[in-house]
Amino acid sequence: MCNLYRMTKGTQEVARLFAVEPDLAANYAAEVYPGYPGLVVAEGRARAMTWGFPQVLKGKQGQPLKPKPVTNAREDKLTTPFWRDSLVHRRCLVPVSQWAEAEGAKGRMTRTWYGLPDEEVLAVAGLWRPSAEWGHVYTMVMVDGHPQMADVHDRMPLILSHAAQRYWLDGSPEDALALCATWDGDLTVERTEQRWAGGGAPSAGPLL
Repeated sequence: MCNLYRMTKGTQEVARLFAVEPDLAANYAAEVYPGYPGLVVAEGRARAMTWGFPQVLKGKQGQPLKPKPVTNAREDKLTTPFWRDSLVHRRCLVPVSQWAEAEGAKGRMTRTWYGLPDEEVLAVAGLWRPSAEWGHVYTMVMVDGHPQMADVHDRMPLILSHAAQRYWLDGSPEDALALCATWDGDLTVERTEQRWAGGGAPSAGPLL
């Protein structure tokens, strides 16, 4: 489950890498947290959206609560009502430099960063949709974890090869579902002493 990632390249450079038009008004930080803007490749543009589909919650008395950003979608849940319309009509790519997982004992967890060797930007499969709460929003698709991160987490982002990106964006829903597999190449692993909860990062909703 990914609730923190890095995107260290600018909009124009990402647009060039993915052969799309840049939205020069896109604004996002180098480290992206749930509920904050991140860069997305969708509809032929590199553009900013809010990370996380809003999950509407209610309190014990039925009162509406602040929505939670659902940042990750399990590949085996993509045909459920929460995700299905976006799977069919609105798939996207999420440019990522590295993603982070929490490692260590509870209360002392640190950030471990994962990426691909010799790849400064990788493409993670995503879904997007308009929302009343936060405008256009996106989520990452999750698959079974890589052996190199087995001791840390059992899920990871769905990384798409250059050849697979077109099928994810333009293929049928069945084509997209067929791409849902764990990355079979090596990962880079960067363990740090930085505390996972440092900086007051907001929490995300559940993995749906």
